[in-house]
Amino acid sequence: MKTGIHPNYTEINVTCSCGNAFKTGSTMGKDLHIEVCAACHPFYTGKQKMVDTAGRVEKFRQKYGAFKR
Repeated sequence: MKTGIHPNYTEINVTCSCGNAFKTGSTMGKDLHIEVCAACHPFYTGKQKMVDTAGRVEKFRQKYGAFKR
């Protein structure tokens, strides 16, 4: 590797909005604050949030009328 052309690779602290914190390596050089991590993301936790699609469809039909074929 050539010297003097690569950014410094340092250890930084990553903090999630759920309160989870961990350390990782980065060339960013400063601490990072994120909104979603593996500890709180529904894909990794297995706790999917159910979306009330039936309510949304019903609201749409009430607002714009029932769809007739």
